[in-house]
Amino acid sequence: MTKVFTRPYSLKDVETHYCGGCGHGIVHRLIADAVDELGIRERVVGIAPVGCAVLAYDYFNFDVCEAAHGRAPAVATGMKRARPDLIIFAYQGDGDLAAIGMAEIIHAANRGENISVFFVNNAVYGMTGGQMAPTTMIGQKTETTPRGRLMEQEGSPIRVSELLAQFDGVKFVERCTITKPKNVNRTKAAITHALRMQIEGKGFGFVEILSPCPTYWGLQPRVAMKMIEERMIEVFPLGQLKDIEEKK
Repeated sequence: MTKVFTRPYSLKDVETHYCGGCGHGIVHRLIADAVDELGIRERVVGIAPVGCAVLAYDYFNFDVCEAAHGRAPAVATGMKRARPDLIIFAYQGDGDLAAIGMAEIIHAANRGENISVFFVNNAVYGMTGGQMAPTTMIGQKTETTPRGRLMEQEGSPIRVSELLAQFDGVKFVERCTITKPKNVNRTKAAITHALRMQIEGKGFGFVEILSPCPTYWGLQPRVAMKMIEERMIEVFPLGQLKDIEEKK
């Protein structure tokens, strides 16, 4: 019998620590698939976030390092400038990137560093217990907004992709999700594209991935996926916001 589907070589065969229904495992798989298809496993280095994916090195079968909270873009910058032959990606959540790390991502993007950033947005702090994040939606209940996020008190959610797409140094920005097969395929294509652009020296690539957090959303996994489709996409529209290759 011909095998048509298998585990990517860049993904270890280990048990996961993520909660049931969490999207990190799917995103890990897509990154590993892209690394294998591009043939860059011996050159790639991932940078794990401080957040639920802090143990990403347990799953990827290639080099992964840690960075201080929010500082992954700065670490990626240093690595890439010291070793431009390497393919460097930062893997960050909404608290790591959009809160404590906001200055780091803005300046790395503005400088047009030749790195790739994969931003997993589940609109809540996961590792620390379900508090409000910069991307928490208006009305969304969290441990620190039990009545729901209020515009007049906490402000509106930050749309990171739209923010970064404005900078001249940014060459590719796309927002995706993993709610259904066609969206998973689109996300994989965006991840692959960002890495390929880095390989070709074309500059900063950013992929935002809307992902479920059933545990701190207080929803069953199936319902959490439905919530992304029915509510989250309205706040964070899917699509490609910038691609310098489209101008050719």
